Amino acid sequence: MDITITRNPSPAEKPDPSTLGFGKIFTDHMFVMNYTAGQGWHDARIVPFGTISLHPASTVLHYGSEIFEGLKAYRRADGKVQLFRPIENIRRMNRSAERMCLPQIPESDAMEILTAFIRLEQDWVPSAPGTSLYIRPFMFGNDETLGVHSVKNAVFMIITSPVGSYYKEGINPVKIMIESTDVRAVRGGTGEAKCGGNYAASNRAGEKAEEKGYSQVLWLDGVERRYIEEVGAMNVMFKISGEIVTPRLSGSILPGITRKSCIELLRSEGYTVSERLISVDELEQAMETGTLEEAWGCGTAAVVSPIGELCYNDRKFTVNGGRIGKVTQHLYDTLTGIQWGTLADSFGWTQEI
Repeated sequence: MDITITRNPSPAEKPDPSTLGFGKIFTDHMFVMNYTAGQGWHDARIVPFGTISLHPASTVLHYGSEIFEGLKAYRRADGKVQLFRPIENIRRMNRSAERMCLPQIPESDAMEILTAFIRLEQDWVPSAPGTSLYIRPFMFGNDETLGVHSVKNAVFMIITSPVGSYYKEGINPVKIMIESTDVRAVRGGTGEAKCGGNYAASNRAGEKAEEKGYSQVLWLDGVERRYIEEVGAMNVMFKISGEIVTPRLSGSILPGITRKSCIELLRSEGYTVSERLISVDELEQAMETGTLEEAWGCGTAAVVSPIGELCYNDRKFTVNGGRIGKVTQHLYDTLTGIQWGTLADSFGWTQEI
């Protein structure tokens, strides 16, 4: 693929790793590529980071024709940079594109684009413990008309941001409220696509939970309001009577790459992992009887986020004494070890830049 590169004439000074938050600082460049129906993808370019211009009638502004991804680049102890399962993000983005009637990008082209861009920006990958370079590929429709139809013109972009450790004071269990009014998605909708509307629709319940002292909400399905789906913006897993249980991918749940990695890692070590329907009644009973041994969310930003308390219908239940569980800690240590290159990657998940 022919990618033109225009270097930033005024590169920014690299930030102090101790000051890094999440998505607040951006690197010197961004990738941009256009799509036109009948022509396909064209004008692939890396340009200085900056603002973009949109027509006021642009499709994305009126009808939410937008998808995105999130992955990271990690600095190993030997100074080299590597990605974690990038092909999975590319494949998921194409599935999201298909659902949202946006154009797909051939896997080989997407990987070439990603590799070329991170190679150019690799000096921005921090080396302090727990830090990484967050990568945000995204795509949006920009037809300049108010008519509702499938997208004829689109833009694909990548921006990157050096980010700090997700757990500044250690990996501490969080409090979660089970949401019974709002729903995140329904089967047949856009729940399995990584599109902005899913996240915007979750904000109201998240704010209500925060007002009550909870970090996030645990979503129930949108039809029966009975089955567990996700926690906040992450997938969720439970250890009940020794069995690892996670909601099956029913069409309304995002197929997380960290979720997939947790399942594959645990099964390789002999754990019983079930992907199935789990009702809130079953979970409540497990909390009442003490058979809920561990609970955690999993996603790119946090890797795993242990759950120390669950609240359902104003009833509060403590999980594992409010401490991080053995399996949760093991998943965090192993996955981050592979990502930063301190543990051997026996799965072939990492790709060196």
